[in-house]
Amino acid sequence: MRLARPVLALLALLLLAAEPDRAAGNPDLVAIPGGLLQQGDPEGAPDEVLRDVEIAAFRMMRHEVTNADFARFAAASGHVTDPERKGWGWVWTGRWRKTAGADWRHPAGPDSTIEGLAEHPVVQVSQADAAAFCAFHGLRLPGDAEWEYAARGTDRRRYPWGDAAPEQSGMRRANFGTVKCCAPDAGDGFERTAPVGDYPAGASPFGLLDMAGNVWEWTADQHPAEPGEFAIRGGGWGNNPYCLRVSYRHANPPDIGLDMVGFRCAGDVGR
Repeated sequence: MRLARPVLALLALLLLAAEPDRAAGNPDLVAIPGGLLQQGDPEGAPDEVLRDVEIAAFRMMRHEVTNADFARFAAASGHVTDPERKGWGWVWTGRWRKTAGADWRHPAGPDSTIEGLAEHPVVQVSQADAAAFCAFHGLRLPGDAEWEYAARGTDRRRYPWGDAAPEQSGMRRANFGTVKCCAPDAGDGFERTAPVGDYPAGASPFGLLDMAGNVWEWTADQHPAEPGEFAIRGGGWGNNPYCLRVSYRHANPPDIGLDMVGFRCAGDVGR
């Protein structure tokens, strides 16, 4: 499914209209109507069980939380993240490495920086850190089923935009890694994180952006097959298309940070 140029132009205008509010530090929340989620994938992982889930109306951030967003929160609240307290975070270098000095200001370790990356998604924040940011804004992390519903809508599409896997050439729908798992790939314009909202052709049915790729996103729910660990969704800059499917999830402990994992917040209707 390809979006016509007039549709893309209209979407770009709508996104620009939301920028002043987001630039002021106010989350750009999209109203998600209630409906029936057809969850899972018959060709997916064992935990992607097919089932129907009734989802109540809620709201969800159009964009992933950025470095600028998190910097404002940290300055206003004094929050210290789990990786900052521990003195280390996980960094992907072909495999996950425990890296001293990796935190949200230094995503790949002490020699890295977020200078010039204000509109890139924040990483190296734990599930607890993400929940604290959301609570500070009167919001919460999305539930696992809510996240999938916001990404796919009311049908069983495999990706936010439809069933076609993303490609590194042609119409760019997501920031992701090599087609053969798993390594960074600059073919989509960015080797690692990209500015949020840079791939409007990959919008979900409700207009949410980067629901596939860029960074994985924390949810509020434990992984169904990994008790004590929490589900992350959406795939990241180093993953292949299989991991970007809307039904796919990984599990992580809630107190660690990784350089391929960020988040966005959700909220109840009327709050």
